[in-house]
Amino acid sequence: MKNKANEKIGDRRKNSPSPPTTSGERGGVRGRRRAVEQRRVVSTCSPLTHALSPIAGDGGEGFSHVDPAGRPRMVDVGAKTATAREAVAQAVVRFPAAVARALRAQGMRAKKGPVIDTAIIAGTMAVKRTHELIPFCHPLAIERCDFTVEFSSPTELSIHCIVAVTHKTGVEMEALTGASVAALTVYDMCKALSHEIVIAEVRLLEKSGGRRKVRDGKLLR
Repeated sequence: MKNKANEKIGDRRKNSPSPPTTSGERGGVRGRRRAVEQRRVVSTCSPLTHALSPIAGDGGEGFSHVDPAGRPRMVDVGAKTATAREAVAQAVVRFPAAVARALRAQGMRAKKGPVIDTAIIAGTMAVKRTHELIPFCHPLAIERCDFTVEFSSPTELSIHCIVAVTHKTGVEMEALTGASVAALTVYDMCKALSHEIVIAEVRLLEKSGGRRKVRDGKLLR
């Protein structure tokens, strides 16, 4: 009889609802869960050096804009020697055939004004202010900034931006920024004619004066 009574008491305990948790207990559980999640985030988000390993085939060095602790930084060029630096960058604007014909017939003028002249002015302004757009670019006193803008095919307008300076750091970012902004300006000047205009092939063509040299878009060994 005692065994049967004990079994009934055990069954009632199993089936009885557990007492409600208090707000303090719930808060403690949530706090512990948050702490666990934070530890997981920290463990998965290790310093940038964990993910940014040296690029194979490009000299074997790591990323110069990352310090030993994995934090971003501007490169210290204080110990470098100032040399004549030059870079050439390209951007291509592709027009629908009808739009290209219309622009040629109008002498590359749109309702907003002269397309090429406006693009060159915008690109030049962008070159001079690259350090305000790209976080770790050094402010530079640009000595030369030239543009050539011409059709390389019936529908493709090629923009070349040439930048030069005598300094301790290169000007490839300035050239790329100038070509990009000039191409964007062409798009803005012509978008009333079509929104199917494409900006493509923004790339570095030439780089000289520093440790690395680029010619025809290829790194020289």
